[in-house]
Amino acid sequence: MTTMSSGTSSDGGSGGADAREFDAIVVGTGPGGATVARELGRLGKRVLILEWGRKPVVTGSSRQALRELGMPGRSLFLTGKGVAVVRGITTGGSSIYYYGTAFDPPLEMLRRHGLDIAEEVEEAKRELGIAALPPELIGPLGTRIMESARELGHAWNPLPKFLDPERLGGGRVMGFYGAPSYEAKWNARMFVDEATAGGATLVTEAKVRRVLVEDGVATGVEFTRKGKMEQAFADDVVVAAGGIGSPLILRASGLERAGYDFFYDPLICALGSVSDLKGEQELPMQAGVLFEDEGYVLTDMSVPGPLYAAMSAQVGRLDRLFAHDRTLQIMIKVRDDLSGRLTRRGGIRKPLTREDRDRLDGGYRRATEILSNAGAKHIFRNWYTAAHPGGTVKVGDLLDANLKTEHGNLYVCDASVIPEPWGRPPTLTLIGLGKRLARHLADPRPPAPAGGEQNAPLKTSAGVGASDAGPPDALSAQAGPPV
Repeated sequence: MTTMSSGTSSDGGSGGADAREFDAIVVGTGPGGATVARELGRLGKRVLILEWGRKPVVTGSSRQALRELGMPGRSLFLTGKGVAVVRGITTGGSSIYYYGTAFDPPLEMLRRHGLDIAEEVEEAKRELGIAALPPELIGPLGTRIMESARELGHAWNPLPKFLDPERLGGGRVMGFYGAPSYEAKWNARMFVDEATAGGATLVTEAKVRRVLVEDGVATGVEFTRKGKMEQAFADDVVVAAGGIGSPLILRASGLERAGYDFFYDPLICALGSVSDLKGEQELPMQAGVLFEDEGYVLTDMSVPGPLYAAMSAQVGRLDRLFAHDRTLQIMIKVRDDLSGRLTRRGGIRKPLTREDRDRLDGGYRRATEILSNAGAKHIFRNWYTAAHPGGTVKVGDLLDANLKTEHGNLYVCDASVIPEPWGRPPTLTLIGLGKRLARHLADPRPPAPAGGEQNAPLKTSAGVGASDAGPPDALSAQAGPPV
């Protein structure tokens, strides 16, 4: 058993056994964890970052994306009912593969649970230059969809992006995986690099198994790396391993109620071909519209040719395999019901509810109207996919308003903490939460009431039996997403 200290390199060598060589250990490098690590480093804290994945150079190739996202049981899951759930296991987490869309956080929902991150979100917007996509960067396929939607009376507007248009070099192609203009899109790896440049220690290929707890207080973590078991110790531990990874670590650390009644933002795409327009790979999610009351969001979508062919083949539309450059695509992402459970080995058992299917069907009908109005023919839909699993370690249930568990000095900061289903990309929300948590760790004072209901006391795991361990937004008609 190796004990890691602040002298340890990413090669996993030992630098001593002082149990408090680090001020904080951050488990995971997605938007939440990377932000905590970066902000703590800026505040002069000694930070150890542990990441299960590697840190490969991003090439943007479909082969690399398939290798990173298509490994069953690691990055790709099937729910048992045919819904595919994907996540990123790499430095930067799923933000390496995301489409760079910066939806405003659900501030009122979070305030109801004692969390106010409005100040942190505005700070992030200024730092990262978040703004609506300039109209000149919307490609011809996306423009055709937007014009059709507006003709039908929908407030279809450019979406806010984590994107520096100047780094695109005047083109519209960012690439499905972030390349060739990789640096144009913000991702959490950039915050990790800032943290390590400021003195933080990054250890990759380190799979955290459990949090070490003594007398109800977290003291460190145990992890495996290259076949060896290692330990690291710090004053605070922040678990940010994602909506699937974090609850599994917490269960192994004595918090058995993690991993039940969660959301995963299911989605489908509506696709149809036009004969008078020929496009290319465009930026995904250029513009769209939120139907809050109906519980879904519609946006344009653009995927690489090989993925488009797979989407066509999976539903038997072999006649559309070679229509990629003439196909208009609309994504329907819904706010699903809280349900389901994670298995002991990390499997996902969460079927779509009748209400989830109704939302997807309603969004598909509306997307079909938009595509038909745009002149598309041969319209079809692909199979169900899900992204952004979260709500597995909810604030107000397993966490207090400072994101702390019932164990002292143990915190969580990723999509698992979001207490209610939301149905939109959570990246900006997680950056705001990460900034807030870092400030709390640097100055651990109780939060002032954030408005709304008082934060409910935590439901502790003490005395929870097997029967207890199971499953225990508003615009008028529609409005465009915040830009």
